Amino acid sequence: MNRASSLLALLAVAACSRTPAPAGEPGAAKPDADPAPVASGNAPPPPTPAGATDCSTPSGLTCWRFDTPEAAFKHVLATDPLILAIGEAHAQKGSEKLASSTKRFMDSLLPIVAPKASDIVVELWIPDPTCKKETVRAVASAQKPVVEAQAETNQNEYVTLGVKAKAAGVTPWPLRPTCDELATVADAGADAVITMLGYVKKLTQDKVVQLVNRNRADAAAGKTMVVAYNGALHNDLMPSAQMKDYSFGPELERFAGGRYTELDIIVPEYVKKNPSWERLAWYPAFEADRAASKDTTKTTLYLVGDKSYTLVFPASPPSEKPH
Repeated sequence: MNRASSLLALLAVAACSRTPAPAGEPGAAKPDADPAPVASGNAPPPPTPAGATDCSTPSGLTCWRFDTPEAAFKHVLATDPLILAIGEAHAQKGSEKLASSTKRFMDSLLPIVAPKASDIVVELWIPDPTCKKETVRAVASAQKPVVEAQAETNQNEYVTLGVKAKAAGVTPWPLRPTCDELATVADAGADAVITMLGYVKKLTQDKVVQLVNRNRADAAAGKTMVVAYNGALHNDLMPSAQMKDYSFGPELERFAGGRYTELDIIVPEYVKKNPSWERLAWYPAFEADRAASKDTTKTTLYLVGDKSYTLVFPASPPSEKPH
């Protein structure tokens, strides 16, 4: 099995690029800050936030339950990030009745972050209209093994996210590969998917850096936070060896001088007992709670690492669950 094939199951859950979305373009830039120090893993556990209850595990994973997703999200925002990197698990085919991570973010969390965020970079892949049509078609064909497992509503929801962000005063930006970058993906053959993942990282990272630098240069800028909204492998602060080439987390964390917060947002019904989910640090605690039928009306927030969180939404209403 080649490397691309081994990633497909994970990518169907956590990565893809879609079209289209509204946009404009500031000038190019590159991260140039010195590396930030790595946080120590020997720090004492943080105190339980006000209004939350502790659900930490014997293995040491810090966990809190909040009454609402909004309360958990406000706790994450208290880390005061310059860059908030949100990763979602994409809606899968057959789950269309469930409110997706994107919809829940738009409805509940976007209104909270909008007063703080100037821009949101969304993983929407919009080719230059002057690119060769056969190249665009070849790239779309290369994506099929990933996107065919996903809900058909995903693309429209990302478009809606851009529209709602703009209405809330947050400027949305898509990913705009050049024709040469598209051609590189199209010519990659069996490695097209992993080549595209590398470009998702690069394009997102470059855009976030451009926007942060623009905000830094504008002394009158009222809002300085930039949000990145991607699949939940691109934002990892501590990516696995297999995924490190596709995550912008470590580089943007250094660029932001430590003011980078990773947040994955998860619909609990998406989580399955398979290797794609079992690799995640919070999965054993989640599965133990599910097996014990713990209170599913609460929002669970796992502290996976320093400024690295996973927010699991409350269980969906029975009327939304697939039969």
